[in-house]
Amino acid sequence: MTSDKLTTKLPLFLFVFGILLNVSAQHKILENIDFEADFRFRVEQDWDSRKSDGTYREDRTRMRYRARIGATYSYKDWATVGLRLRTGNPIKQQDPQITLGDVSKEFGTLPVGFEKVYFKAKHKTFEGWIGKNTFPFEKNNEQFWSDNVFPEGVFLKNTIPINSCILDAISLGAGHFIVVASGESLGKDAYFQGYQTNLSFLDNRLNIFPSFYFFKNIPDIPDGAATFVFDYTIFHLGGKLNISKKPNINWDWDYYQNLEDYNNNPNIPQNLKDETAGFVSGFSYGELKAKGDWFFKLTYNYLQRYAAVDFLTQNDWARWDYSAFDSPDGRLTNYKGFEFVAAYSLNKRMNLVMKYYLVEQLVPYGPSLENGSRIRFDIDVKF
Repeated sequence: MTSDKLTTKLPLFLFVFGILLNVSAQHKILENIDFEADFRFRVEQDWDSRKSDGTYREDRTRMRYRARIGATYSYKDWATVGLRLRTGNPIKQQDPQITLGDVSKEFGTLPVGFEKVYFKAKHKTFEGWIGKNTFPFEKNNEQFWSDNVFPEGVFLKNTIPINSCILDAISLGAGHFIVVASGESLGKDAYFQGYQTNLSFLDNRLNIFPSFYFFKNIPDIPDGAATFVFDYTIFHLGGKLNISKKPNINWDWDYYQNLEDYNNNPNIPQNLKDETAGFVSGFSYGELKAKGDWFFKLTYNYLQRYAAVDFLTQNDWARWDYSAFDSPDGRLTNYKGFEFVAAYSLNKRMNLVMKYYLVEQLVPYGPSLENGSRIRFDIDVKF
């Protein structure tokens, strides 16, 4: 072939070669990406919900749904980058569900936002992440921290295998997370730091996880309506025991104690100054792994006002929120009650779930104790 012909065909060759390289690169990238998606449809009924002034909220029936989609890219075997989007009010971190006919009135568009964006790395027994990710500390339920609240910050954990006849491993985890940035020094942010030790015994059948959580400069009311800021110092002793593997029976428990002394804080009402402890316990039977599986759980909750940050906990158990202060966030501490769960697996990717709640307030904010009853029916689908 002459040099003139080579020169003429060179741009075409480079173009085709570039396409092949691009396709090859994309194929390798796709091989390292794991996609996830899920959808939930919910029918919910509330009744007997008394306000603090003694009047009752109107009984309410809602149809709701949630959609999420995410991806995780694995770089070699030591680092991953992940993200996930979800539907939901962007300033209502506890609740990604959307009520039919509420947010998208007259068939408008839906709010969608990132709930997770993070970089994660592992080296030998160490692992850590930076960004916005799942609550990284061991927990049994959502009474202290909602599954829908994704903290932003830095986390590091070291898992030390022991492999003795009793003790399996010890994990040490620590993290710093910013709740509201001040725009000044880090010490002026609203933030929390967590420190946890997780002890695994008897082939992982018993786990005990003592923890300390330090919340600094936390607003009393979320979403900009705060009247003052204050601190929480919470000791948590949690555990889970697998009583039986076949059938799968578990008992879990959590004890919370806020070590802060609020007696000299003039902003906190006198009848709430010592409301700093909490206890949660649950028994479960079964699991949802294959078609035809059943799962049942009964949980008792007793959580005083300052045993947790109320707008970071779950908001499932009752209709109590900060709407009087133009905030959609829930205020689910200062109550006791029961949750009963019954679930059935239609197949590996589809479950039917029923949850029933019965709650009552511990210390009234007005002349009457608030209370409420709620039942939910969910269809959960994973793709």
